Amino acid sequence: MIPKIRVLVVDDSAFMRKSLSIILGSDPEIEIIDTAINGLEAVDKAIKLKPDLITLDIEMPQMDGLTALKEIMAKSPTAVIMVSSLTTQGADATLKALELGAVDFIPKEMSFVSVDMAHIKKDLTRKVKTIVRQKSLRDRISQLRNKENTGLAKRRINTSSSSRFLPKNNYKSITIGISTGGPLSLQKVIPNFSGRLNVPIFIVQHMPPKFTQSLANRLNSMSKLEVKEAAEGEIVKNGTVYIAPGGHQLKLRKDTGGNVVVHISENPPNVLHKPSVDVMMESVLSIYGKDTLGIIMTGMGHDGLNGIKQLKSLGGHCIAQDEQSCVVYGMPKAVVDENLADVVASLEKIPEIVNMAV
Repeated sequence: MIPKIRVLVVDDSAFMRKSLSIILGSDPEIEIIDTAINGLEAVDKAIKLKPDLITLDIEMPQMDGLTALKEIMAKSPTAVIMVSSLTTQGADATLKALELGAVDFIPKEMSFVSVDMAHIKKDLTRKVKTIVRQKSLRDRISQLRNKENTGLAKRRINTSSSSRFLPKNNYKSITIGISTGGPLSLQKVIPNFSGRLNVPIFIVQHMPPKFTQSLANRLNSMSKLEVKEAAEGEIVKNGTVYIAPGGHQLKLRKDTGGNVVVHISENPPNVLHKPSVDVMMESVLSIYGKDTLGIIMTGMGHDGLNGIKQLKSLGGHCIAQDEQSCVVYGMPKAVVDENLADVVASLEKIPEIVNMAV
């Protein structure tokens, strides 16, 4: 029998504590072992109870969520999902939390009394179960709790075997699909891309509105290439990284002058993700075809698989992130399982391979 996933819910709002406890606790595979009303309580209970996962609010009295997260990761490393407000300030704080070790986040504005309750419950419980049961993440948490093994763990990850080379191709664009664990992973990849990369790069990171703008600003401050949230009607430039805006689809089209321009769309309306890797890739391939390099990185599910299939059918090439360096080995696994990846590479090796090939 699989043991239940033990969750600690931390929020200064009694309503949020109860809502999250009801949603998560209603799943037979999840157990709410306790709640906490501020960061001080959270740190104390994390050390004493050693939960499998913590949901952690950011804005709390006595000790805020970011301070508590630092303490928890230092004293009792645990998988943490942040509960974030859908504001620019909330997005900035959430990105900081992901840098400090949080695995993912959920929007606080989710209406827990809405007609979409069933979808919210399904999405949240799936996220919790996938994160906790991810072998690579469990290994990292275990290694952090046993700090004498940390050096060995780093050496294993950094020396993971993969080809360093891509087949030769006249690459004219790069697409990146990424989800859970993406913001911190992108910070280890995009800033290490050479400033000499003379192709446009299109990224879909599964995120709500405002969060993608904060992510773009953060990456831009760290990178040699210009990084921006894609905007309707702008002419696509080489050496620029375009991040799909949260809640919308990133597409491309050609204007009357033959320029490639960004098209931000609400369509198609029936896809699971907004933005969607598959939708973005289909549009990019309609412009650049097989001269696109597809990169699929950490994330749940299989968004991007159909796009990569289309790319490969045209004769293009693909890099998939390896399991050891993924926070969640879902999206790249789907590509690898279909034998579509030309190269399977660790997070650290991806920029090196791209810089050599493009």
